[in-house]
Amino acid sequence: MRPAFYALSPGGRRDYVTLLHVPYTLWHLSYVAIGAGLAARLDGPRLVETFFAFFLAMGVGAHALDELNGRPLQTRIPDPALIALAAVSIGAAVAIGVVVAIGFDLWLLAFVVAGGFIVVAYNLELFGGRFHSDLWFALAWGSFPLLTAYFAMVGTLHVDAAVAAVSAALFSLAQRRLSTPARAVRRELTSVEGTIVWNDGRREPVTPETLTAGVEGALRAMTLATVALGAALLLQHAVR
Repeated sequence: MRPAFYALSPGGRRDYVTLLHVPYTLWHLSYVAIGAGLAARLDGPRLVETFFAFFLAMGVGAHALDELNGRPLQTRIPDPALIALAAVSIGAAVAIGVVVAIGFDLWLLAFVVAGGFIVVAYNLELFGGRFHSDLWFALAWGSFPLLTAYFAMVGTLHVDAAVAAVSAALFSLAQRRLSTPARAVRRELTSVEGTIVWNDGRREPVTPETLTAGVEGALRAMTLATVALGAALLLQHAVR
């Protein structure tokens, strides 16, 4: 089986597409859209800069570090290339954050520092993996982009953003709880045997696809739902 349902055949440029974890990158960028969309007023340039910074840090940098740390996607991208991708993308994301903070609100630097730290600590499993847990995933990949985008629009945090951040954390936790067993089947399972017998007498062999189909179908649906919600919140500003 492929190491992920969105993984392409290994080799060449396809590896770089696989590296992006496209569905999950879109999912977590949707939290940026949700956070910004909750604001009373959107600032277009800051929104674009926030999107781009998170795409670089999460979509490219975090996933490059993750692939460097154990090759979970089984790509053939050389280690030096992964290191360069991570360093350049995370460095650029931090630089964007610093520039936006200087031009808007210096308190945004706290988000920049926190984001730069967690993207490295989580994906390289630093400090004995203390920051590589379901809880930290939910906070860092769910709540954090939403709160950062909201602050980048408003310059403060209100209760609506806090409640939405809890929702994002719970959705991200659900994602983690679903994707972990699916990844285990795809990347660690050697063989599976058995038969499912239904009340009407139907018999269905148990295969790896049997174990992953429902879970990954739910992940696809949740990705689309989160993207649609983020788009809806941004579109409401366009139609006012």
